[in-house]
Amino acid sequence: MRVAIHTLGCKVNQYESQAMEELLRARGHSLVPFEAQADVYLINSCTVTATSDKKSRQAVRQARKRAPGALVALCGCYPQVSPEAARQLEADLIGGSGDRRGFLDLLEQLARTREKAVALDDPFRRRVFEALPAGGLEGRTRAMLKVEDGCTNFCAYCIIPYARGAVRSLPVEQAAAQARDLAEAGYRELVLTGIELSAYGRDLPERPGLAALIAQVCRAVPGMRVRLGSLEPRTVTEDFCAQLAGLPNLCPHFHLSLQSGCDATLARMKRRYTTERYLESVELLRRHFDRPALTTDLIVGFPGEEEEFAQTLDFIRRCGFAQMHIFPYSRRQGTPAAGMPGQIPNGEKARRAHQGAELARAMEKSWLSSWMGQRVAVLFEEEKDGFWRGYTPQYIEVRGKGENLHNRVCPVTLTAVGEGVAFGVVTEEEAP
Repeated sequence: MRVAIHTLGCKVNQYESQAMEELLRARGHSLVPFEAQADVYLINSCTVTATSDKKSRQAVRQARKRAPGALVALCGCYPQVSPEAARQLEADLIGGSGDRRGFLDLLEQLARTREKAVALDDPFRRRVFEALPAGGLEGRTRAMLKVEDGCTNFCAYCIIPYARGAVRSLPVEQAAAQARDLAEAGYRELVLTGIELSAYGRDLPERPGLAALIAQVCRAVPGMRVRLGSLEPRTVTEDFCAQLAGLPNLCPHFHLSLQSGCDATLARMKRRYTTERYLESVELLRRHFDRPALTTDLIVGFPGEEEEFAQTLDFIRRCGFAQMHIFPYSRRQGTPAAGMPGQIPNGEKARRAHQGAELARAMEKSWLSSWMGQRVAVLFEEEKDGFWRGYTPQYIEVRGKGENLHNRVCPVTLTAVGEGVAFGVVTEEEAP
């Protein structure tokens, strides 16, 4: 079969789509772009916001319109949380957020019988981590390895615990083994990811913490960069930093989820830290690591946020982030926040998002400017518009000129700042 996959949502979804691609190829099927003619259109959906739901529905309809005779399969978080709405779409196969191999079994069965099917389970009954083939989407440059699934935080604005269920973790030894396989396949960087990465190991008998996992993976692949996905701020302790600071291949890039810089807003969000505890994590990372990049997410316009927004702006100035992702609050039905008083009009949310983005851009420019004249190591990924594009361990995007730099780590002297990127001179090409 010719299969086209469309992925919405987070890095975990991207990882799972890549894994399904590997499994499909192993079964003898071919992959084609989603815009092409295919025998099967597979939509791996997202449900984090109402907009995500809408995009998932649109993708199903687009596939059906593009090729009326093709099979359309829908899986992921949207049908897991909204099964009745998913059933109303013109999908031939509906699955949830787990058992990817079983979903592909049903897909092959559907191709033979043309009998529609719905296969949804209760995510809260899942107890075993589903190990999937790891790989990458960056032309054998950067790979992702999912080491954790599920979340039990139940933040007031978030539906994902209902889509993913309880915490399940990939055992440390298996994670290290997969990392070694990826290094042998030629990948130069590994991103550890999960739905709630900081919860790693809580379900395993020996209860290894995230720091133990990171240390073992880093030691298993000493020639490979290891980058972390999003962390809950309370993960960062003195002990956590002490265990990791001596690992030379751990990227000094830490994405600490913030969401708000006001304690009252954080309490309504049911986040489990205060701004004081968050700032403690920021200071610990800067004390233990050499010029780490600190990045974050911010939600603006949460119900009841009025003068609290000014407090948030003051707080992010204190943190001095290298980069920020800013989202206007999206009212997600099925969450406590959807029924809270003090809902903010969309226009005001957009205004605050714009104001936050302006501050974020200024901080990013300051961060990039501080690196001018420095010599940095860049892992180059692709050539575009006459420049090779790559990233430093701090996840600074760098553009430079050279010959065949793909998947090479090269020294670059940074010379200029662009819009969210740095330009530099490749001073010495790595030997093949």
